[in-house]
Amino acid sequence: MVLLASFHVVVKGQETGSLNYKLSLKAAIDYALTHQTDVLNAVVDEEMARNKVKETVGIGLPQVSASYNFQDFLKLPTTLLPGEFSNPPSDTPIPVKFGTKFNSTAGIELSQLIFDGSYIVGLQASKTYKELSVRNSRRTRIETATAVTKAYYSVLVIAEQLDLIDANLTQLSKSLNDTEALFKNGFAEKIDVDRLQVLKNNLETERENVTRLLELNINMLKFQMGMPIQAELTLTDQIKDIRAEQVALAVADTTAYKGRIEYALLETQQKLNELDFKRQKSTFLPTLRGFASASKNFQSDEFSRHFDNRFPTSVIGFTLSWNLINGGQRIYQMRNAKLTIKKTENDMLNLKNGIAQEVSANQKLYLNSKRSVENQERNLALAKEILRVTRIKYEQGVGSSLEVTTAETSLKEAQNNYIKALYDLLITKVDLDKAAGRINY
Repeated sequence: MVLLASFHVVVKGQETGSLNYKLSLKAAIDYALTHQTDVLNAVVDEEMARNKVKETVGIGLPQVSASYNFQDFLKLPTTLLPGEFSNPPSDTPIPVKFGTKFNSTAGIELSQLIFDGSYIVGLQASKTYKELSVRNSRRTRIETATAVTKAYYSVLVIAEQLDLIDANLTQLSKSLNDTEALFKNGFAEKIDVDRLQVLKNNLETERENVTRLLELNINMLKFQMGMPIQAELTLTDQIKDIRAEQVALAVADTTAYKGRIEYALLETQQKLNELDFKRQKSTFLPTLRGFASASKNFQSDEFSRHFDNRFPTSVIGFTLSWNLINGGQRIYQMRNAKLTIKKTENDMLNLKNGIAQEVSANQKLYLNSKRSVENQERNLALAKEILRVTRIKYEQGVGSSLEVTTAETSLKEAQNNYIKALYDLLITKVDLDKAAGRINY
């Protein structure tokens, strides 16, 4: 399968110039996985998640802070002392000024988290959050690969339609020339020429529309790949090679969910829910922090001698905090966290069933599309044969121009039906691969 190839950061397509590419589907997907904006942003999200883990780890590492405080007392504060302290004692309070004009304090403090249940659970949750970002990134790559594949197939189908129109136009032009020659020689009527001319005009108009549609789809493919729109892009894969690929069809695939990134994301989300439940339980435990600090206080009345008088202080200790009663809030928060786990379990069960149904439905759609293409191929071959015989009969004078016109119209209708069936087949093939979890990047 083209879609089973592993991810490579180097595009293995033939690049003939800075803005001229010849790419297979595999190379187009690889190009998208290194240039598409959503993929690039997903890589950034992964890096942000790694930084978030390191940030969480840092909460439990030693925290060191330094400070310096300087004060210039323009007026020293006054304190009233009881008059009993005066000599002789008095009933009137005595105003006294304490301190020095210049005061400053320099200190450093170290703190360390010793125990916090929420922090321990937070470490586990941060690693799971990183896992979630990685899986989200993988989902983005799968969605990008799917979108590029469908756009690539769409271009191939329209190119095939254009080839059929060109072949039909060549045959129709020959019939028109032959009929004009017969008309000039008196063996055909003017209405025979006019009918074929109308068909040719309509087919030329259709060719112009399909040509523009092909350009639009090529630009859409470039957009899905993250390629500049002004770049020249040529596709190297062929529809016949893609159709020749074998598609695995299981009678009842009940394990497809294991390969689906959506289920893996739910599993990771369930881990986060379980960790949130543990975090809620941990809030019943106390928190213990240790600290140590050292400082020096400088005092003087003269700024030039400010640092001569220093008074050191140092202290170590710990803080134990324990929220004993909070009105029952933690109990209900814990219950809701447990209910969230139950909801995710239900979602996982529903997703399993949904994926099984999706695989079964896409298998049937693929088989129907495959049969439809085979039928339309037979109809197309039959329409070509009818047109060939009708032309021969007309040239030999045993058939009418109306029969030729009808055969030309039937061929065009058969071609359109074949193109639609072919497009449906390729798209259902991609949908089946995605549903079965076979698109992995």
